[in-house]
Amino acid sequence: MNFDKANAALDSVYAAETPEALAKAYADWAATYDSETASLGYLLPFLITAWVARHVPAGEGPLLDAGCGTGLSGPSLKALGYGDIAGLDLSDDMLKLAGSRGAYNVLKKAMLGGPLPWPDRHFRAFFSTGVFTIGHAPASGLHELVRITRTGGHAIFTVRDQVFESGGFKSVFDELERVGRWRLVEQSPWFRCYAIGDPEALVKTFVFEVV
Repeated sequence: MNFDKANAALDSVYAAETPEALAKAYADWAATYDSETASLGYLLPFLITAWVARHVPAGEGPLLDAGCGTGLSGPSLKALGYGDIAGLDLSDDMLKLAGSRGAYNVLKKAMLGGPLPWPDRHFRAFFSTGVFTIGHAPASGLHELVRITRTGGHAIFTVRDQVFESGGFKSVFDELERVGRWRLVEQSPWFRCYAIGDPEALVKTFVFEVV
């Protein structure tokens, strides 16, 4: 049953203790990721488009899907008129699937938390879902994402409840605000990231303007 397989795969990626282990877990999951996360009612790759559309007019410059996975967000944004989208992910297998969707201009393999292969202030906005969660990208990765986002651009991303304070996100938020790199524009209430499975898994969407 997809529901049980999806839960087992989620356990595997949450348990990964190194970037290499995480990449392997996603490589193993890539072929069935879409159908199994759909069985859980995974909302985030589609729901994030609402915040992007609210804050970023189409045609204003490139967007970055940071941790794009199999590229579920790309076609939704393309349908909304966003034609200039780049993606990054740590998994070659996931990137191959993302590329097959025909929604991304550029796809690059990179690890959030390390240096990213774009110049300063390159993107109009970045968005990211399901990446700042248990055992995944560190809060420190936000510094590089802000570096490659232009002044007046937007940072739009979800954070899982279980890592918001323990993972250092609150302190990184405060630090970036204190040094004048961004300001909070919007935050959602905590909400379920799976409409069907795992009702205890909550996330919040944050929107910052880069300054």
